[in-house]
Amino acid sequence: MRLSDYDWKRLAKTYHSKDKLSMNEPISFANTRVVLSHPSHPGNIGAAARAMKTMGLARLVLINPKHFPDPVADARASGAVDVLAAARTCATLDEALEGTVLVAALTSRQRDFAPPTFSLRDAMAELANQARQQEVALLFGTEMSGLRNSELEKCHMRVEIPTAPAYPSLNLAAAVQVAAYELRMASLAATGCSAVYGELAVHEEIEGFYQHLEQELIASGFLDPTHPKKLMTRLRQLFSRTRLEKDEVNILRGILKCLRNS
Repeated sequence: MRLSDYDWKRLAKTYHSKDKLSMNEPISFANTRVVLSHPSHPGNIGAAARAMKTMGLARLVLINPKHFPDPVADARASGAVDVLAAARTCATLDEALEGTVLVAALTSRQRDFAPPTFSLRDAMAELANQARQQEVALLFGTEMSGLRNSELEKCHMRVEIPTAPAYPSLNLAAAVQVAAYELRMASLAATGCSAVYGELAVHEEIEGFYQHLEQELIASGFLDPTHPKKLMTRLRQLFSRTRLEKDEVNILRGILKCLRNS
């Protein structure tokens, strides 16, 4: 059975309220999801669920998992099978990120075109602050190759875990554990802080703007769809350095519409 977003958040809040160690957890945890893209081994899914629960997180999203549900995942989850039971499975990254306003991509690979790079601690502080108002996500790639460039383009922050340079490779569940710990510490520290931004545009609104922008650039002749090069990637980078609010996206799309009709 697939849970609705409402039921999903309600389940996360219930999970916190029933756990005596979690009764005073920040409400931001209910607005935070951990997204695993194309995980190949069910044991890593279970271990990631356990890592999440130890840090107070309960919302797990899986994009095209190779084996799930799976008894190996249940065994590795130990006492966190409730996190697995409530996990959502999605076919696409866009579906997994629907409703989010801030997405941190965990990757150690250097990219020519990527969103701004943040330290893990700074990134988790920003996510914890924004999650007090709106939905945020941590995105992890597949075990073998990590995140694809096309996935990274849809994120707002590229985040590195400060491992030893000689051996930067972390197991998927270990990466989730380290990031979840930093997020927990940042969330507890941010209890009395005010959010920096107003109501940010959610993922699907931002993607709608990019699609609209690309259509108008093609129509104007500025973008050749047969030789697009990296124009849209660079424009994504430009806008990802900001935090576009809902009203700002509406203004930008209104400008595009007026330019088309002029």
